Amino acid sequence: MTDILVVPDQHGHPDHNNDRADWLGQYIKDTKPDIVVNMGDTFDMPSLSSFDKGKASFNGASYEKDINSGLDFLDRMWHPIRKSKKKLPYSVFLEGNHEHRLKRVLEFEPHLAGDRYGISYKNYQLSDYHNESVYYEGQTPGIFACEGISFAHYFVSGLMGRPVGGEHHASSLIAKNHTSCVAAHSHTLDYSVRHSTSGKRIMGLVAGVYQDYDSGWAGNLNRLWFQGLCHLRNVDEGSYDLEVVRLATLRRVYGETLKKESQ
Repeated sequence: MTDILVVPDQHGHPDHNNDRADWLGQYIKDTKPDIVVNMGDTFDMPSLSSFDKGKASFNGASYEKDINSGLDFLDRMWHPIRKSKKKLPYSVFLEGNHEHRLKRVLEFEPHLAGDRYGISYKNYQLSDYHNESVYYEGQTPGIFACEGISFAHYFVSGLMGRPVGGEHHASSLIAKNHTSCVAAHSHTLDYSVRHSTSGKRIMGLVAGVYQDYDSGWAGNLNRLWFQGLCHLRNVDEGSYDLEVVRLATLRRVYGETLKKESQ
């Protein structure tokens, strides 16, 4: 059977440190998942935000700093297991809406494109860290299928392609997709299980967020978010044993140890 580690939105941001990437890297080295699915939004990309442009919060935004922050997260995430020279898990990256900002900017301002001096998707360097990358299909996230489970940054509903969500997010995913599926994007944790008439277990999971700072735009919504990881153990034809790992636990287990080692 297969173990799959689900890493939800990490939001590497120039104004916040990436210490949590060190803890994640140690966790991967210790737990040895077969597959790591990065659910996207590793790069927060505030410099390309259409929501913040013109606001005071946009002052000082830098494309270069945004890219470097995301790359720093990925470097630190994979450093422990690369340093140990142990077998790397199969790594999959799902393009999130924050990475997709780059493509949307170039749709309207193509003159900014350029691999060397301009804006380019190559700046994300995804192939340096992942065996496989799954990109948007048009204006909706691509889907990665593995072991009877569909993974996407978010799933859509209706002709307008709006993200599936709501109070019972995980249950809505099952009702919409009729298969086991995992999403991120909403930053909340939700889990639902149903059974088909044949007795097959169908599982829906919304995996939370892997950031340890409050987002200014979210206000009190920050209190509703789950900060951590989801580890799918013993995956078999869409069914699995769910292990939820709080970011606070990773900080306690790995943060203090790494702090002492650096002193």
